Parts: sequence; structure tokens; C-alpha cells
Amino acid sequence: MAAVEDVTVAPAFAAAVARYCDHVALERRYSPNTVAAYRRDLEDFARRCARAGVADPAGVDRRILRSYLAALSTLGYARSTVARKASSLRSFFRYLHRLGAIDTDPALRLSAPKLEHRLPRVPSVAGVEDLLERCDATPIGVRDRAIVELLYGSGLRVSELVGMCFGDFANGWLVVWGKGSKQRQVPLGDPAITALDAYTGAARAAIISAAGVESKPGTAAEERVFVNSSGRPMSTRDVRRVLERLAPFSPHALRHACATHLLEGGADLRSVQELLGHASLTTTQTYTHVTGDSLRTAFERTHPRA
Repeated sequence: MAAVEDVTVAPAFAAAVARYCDHVALERRYSPNTVAAYRRDLEDFARRCARAGVADPAGVDRRILRSYLAALSTLGYARSTVARKASSLRSFFRYLHRLGAIDTDPALRLSAPKLEHRLPRVPSVAGVEDLLERCDATPIGVRDRAIVELLYGSGLRVSELVGMCFGDFANGWLVVWGKGSKQRQVPLGDPAITALDAYTGAARAAIISAAGVESKPGTAAEERVFVNSSGRPMSTRDVRRVLERLAPFSPHALRHACATHLLEGGADLRSVQELLGHASLTTTQTYTHVTGDSLRTAFERTHPRA
């Protein structure tokens, strides 16, 4: 692996990767993390091409791509990683082909290892209640309760939570900026509104005051809703640390729980899709697994021949 990393990316490849990353960042409006992941994947492929004497994307054929993916599997990369890199390559070469930079698309219908279908592990309703009980009455505890209520109550992504600004919520609704800067509105339940009011009413100011940070209008610290113990806007890592301290749940596990518990309670797939901001209904269908007991209860309650 080190030998590959030491190889310099050829200028033609570097220029093509840079142009593609600018495209997905500026035109497709992908998040910085997504753009960085694309760049890493493509530069890794470019280094392997350089080592094989291929210095230009136009010189890549299907055989080179298949050999690259096979090598990753041989080196022990996880199926999910190989699949992600294959997706990056398909998107990259499709862009170059549409741009006219290459005559044919070598990654067209490029296959990748099939991923194992893993149902998300979600906390139970009781588990979420227990998590909320661990949030104490200190300013930090009040903040943490608001975080849990929003992640679970409205199914927010952690990136959406930390990006919340004061002008984003009113009258029981929250405007969310999701993946690709797509905007959607999600309802806030009464517990979330109560927790958010308690946090923004006094706890947030107390956290900032204790940190000794001067509040300046127009700054990110002033506009963003959630701040860390230093009085600065929270990062996704800050939120993960909060949940690690309270319970063995990740922010995404609470989003999973929101979707699962809605469906088990009788919500329809389209509504859950809209709430979570999924582009495809197929993604939402991941949450349709239910326990045997809930399936039996639903069957007996709704089927005419039960």
C-alpha cells in the first residue's frame, strides 16, 4: 500500500480529478465530506494507474478498472469500500464522457461486490426514554436533551442538526437543509419544542457565558443553535461524543429509531421518506423490518381473516 501512496498522480489525471471535484462541489452541491471522499478514491485509482504506466483517464479501459477492483478485494478491503470506490469511478468517467474528455465510458455498467443486507440496529422506545432520562438539568444536560429529541423526534441527520440556525424553526416546523443542499420541512413534536425552548431560552446563553466567549451578532456562534462547551458551534463529532457519553447510540441510530418506530406505529412509507429526506423510496424500505410481535399485532388488528 505504501508503494502506491508514494506514486505521484499524473498531471492529466490530477486535472481531471480536480475538475470533477469542482463539478460535484459547485454544481451538484455535494457536502465537503462527500467531495473529499470522491477525491481520495479517484486519486488512489490514479496512483495505481500511474504505477501501471497509464497517465491519462483517456487511457483507462474496462480491463484496468476490473483489475483495480479485484486488487482491492485481494488486499482485504471491505465490500462496502470496494462498492464505494466503484461508484466513484462510475460517476467520474460518466462525467468525463458527457464532457467529451473521453470517447467512451469504460466504467459503464461496471459491477461491484454485492453488499450484505444488514438491518440497522435501533434502540427501543424504552431505550430512547432511558437516554433522555440521563440528560440532567444542567445547561449542558438541557442542550443534550434537545439534541436527542430532535434526532429521534424529527429523524434529523447529525449534519442537519449542527447546521440548524435560529431562523430555521417556527410554529412547530423546522426547515432542514439536507444532502445536496435540498430543503425540506419537518414537523417538531411537542417534546422537541419544549426541549428546544428550554435550551434556547437560558441554557444556551449559560453555556456561552461559562465558556467566556463574547457573543457577536452575525457570527456562526450567534446564528447556529447548538454550541459546545467552548461556546462554539457544535460539529458532528461533538454530537457523537455527547451520545457516546450518554449511551451506546450513534446519532444515526436515533434517526433509524425514528423511522422504524413511525412505521411500526402505522405511518406510510411515503410520509417517512418525506420526513427523512430520502431521494429514493428504496432507502426508506430499509426500515420496514418489524418484530414478530408487531407483525402479529398489525395482522390481527387489520386483516379481515385474522
